Amino acid sequence: MVAGAVKHMELDTVLGNFERVAERYNHGLTFVKDGSRKDGDREVTVSYPELLTRGQGVAAAFQARGLRAGDRVAVVLPDPEAFVTTFVGLLCAGAVPVPMYPPLGVGQLSGYLEHARHIVGTAHCTYLVTTSDIRAVLGTLGTSVPGLRGLLTVEELRAGIDASAYVRPDVAADDTCFIQFTSGSTANPKGVEVTQGNLVHNGRAIQLEGLNVDPDVDRGVSWLPLFHDMGLIGFLLSPIQLGIPVTLMSPMRFLRRPMTWLETITKHQATMTYGPNFAYGLAAKRAREKDIESLDLSRLRGAGCGAEPIQANTLRRFAQVFGPCGFDEKAFVCSYGMAESTLAISFAWGIPTDTVESESLWSEGVAKPVTVADAEVALESAESSGESSAGLPPGVLEIVGCGGAFKHHEIRIVGGGGEGVEVGERQVGEIQVRGPSVMAGYFELPDKTAETVLEGGWLRSGDLGYMADGNLFICGRAKDVIILHGKNYYPQDLEWAANQVPRVRTGNVVVFSAHKPNLDREAVVVVAETRESDDRDGIASEIRQTIQSQVGLTVDDVTLVEAGVLPKTSSGKVQRRRTRALWEEGGLHRSQGDGKLKVAAQLVESQLAHLKLRIFGR
Repeated sequence: MVAGAVKHMELDTVLGNFERVAERYNHGLTFVKDGSRKDGDREVTVSYPELLTRGQGVAAAFQARGLRAGDRVAVVLPDPEAFVTTFVGLLCAGAVPVPMYPPLGVGQLSGYLEHARHIVGTAHCTYLVTTSDIRAVLGTLGTSVPGLRGLLTVEELRAGIDASAYVRPDVAADDTCFIQFTSGSTANPKGVEVTQGNLVHNGRAIQLEGLNVDPDVDRGVSWLPLFHDMGLIGFLLSPIQLGIPVTLMSPMRFLRRPMTWLETITKHQATMTYGPNFAYGLAAKRAREKDIESLDLSRLRGAGCGAEPIQANTLRRFAQVFGPCGFDEKAFVCSYGMAESTLAISFAWGIPTDTVESESLWSEGVAKPVTVADAEVALESAESSGESSAGLPPGVLEIVGCGGAFKHHEIRIVGGGGEGVEVGERQVGEIQVRGPSVMAGYFELPDKTAETVLEGGWLRSGDLGYMADGNLFICGRAKDVIILHGKNYYPQDLEWAANQVPRVRTGNVVVFSAHKPNLDREAVVVVAETRESDDRDGIASEIRQTIQSQVGLTVDDVTLVEAGVLPKTSSGKVQRRRTRALWEEGGLHRSQGDGKLKVAAQLVESQLAHLKLRIFGR
């Protein structure tokens, strides 16, 4: 921990900390711009003093339109530089930004308009800021949401800006800084109120305690969407409070060519980055020998992984592929967090794992450890009989640890469906957290807030896990657990097994239980994407055999769908309960050529919608 960093986190507001950073540091944010094939890409660097001046100008433009401190403003901007400038401008005005993902494409507009209308209306937004192209797409939204004064473009805000007219508002620690709406995979999205104080405390936990950054030494690189908390908080709102330089590229660049992520890290000699599990897997899969020869990852000391279940083998594969470029497996930071706790809850360096008996975990809710020696013997036996295909013997699970609680924060595991008492070491229960990072509540939803934030300030995560030797291990979502014959099965484990089948699209498998006529119990259903059009019966049979071999569970139904059919959130996460609903309605049985967006194309399209308004995919 460095003295300069501590000094710059003394204030209790994001705005106050950023103003101090702007007084001290001349470095700032670098935006990677996509250029033409002829001209190539370019980079634009905006120093922190310049960013503050820009923000004050945008704030003055809003104030001239009657915007007051505390007013909510929706932000729909695909371009990172425009997003950051607008977001900082709203912070300077004391207003409350409401980030939203851009339209996914023409075929998605009806659902998007309904989603946008819900968020803008629920948050009582005064304005919506976007581009001229997206404003045209949003059509009548400006007149159909009560209280919304209009849709502004970034060009309109820039016109006639007079930063000298800016009036700094009074901002306090308990004021709402921004509202992050949940993905709404099971219901209408809820607005998480994140306060200034939440962000200061979580920023300290992430940058100082978790990553131990030094603004004079460290530099971040991120391609994560800024309209989601991991990109927004991890690579904007936390860094600007400490003065950490960051290079921001669009998700489009990464998804189009994953190596650009690592090339940017190499170019800027970055020390910090983050990505979900799939990003590390995709980068390792797409790497070519000539790519690896051009990279230097030796300065990358913090490679965070979170936002979705972490697979140890995925990270090990990345470390193996990029080890020749100087990447060290010890640089991984396995992370657990959620929007309702601002962002981060716990970190663990390296790849700490716990090898446990699956039977005990499922039937007894107890994580019984399997020794390395026993696992090796069982694996040799399984391999000789052809029963193992994933490096682990049947009946054994490897779970990645995510560390312990940050200072001034607590983690506990509670039995009885999350409403009982705290359980002991290695006993599975609901993960609950408490501390200054816990949200103020869901915006104007006191009943939902009371269900989630219990007396005493404990936040119910809805996730199942256990503690072992001070490490938190995540098992899955409580509502998604499959219960058969009195045993609990975690769908993530079944999905991981199915992902080992070669012709299944990695990361595009959903397992759930559902009612099936003439069956005296819930049916176990697997829905998986594949690019194969032939021998689908053979693929389904492989999935059944793999799950039976590794988990000992009989699958009742395997539904194979084309690439891109599985419903996903705006951040690319598969929606398990939405998939179940579609399966029950028969909505997943689509013929070839329906043109559903692929997950990568969905995110790419969200970045290109303001320019092209077309659907990617086949």
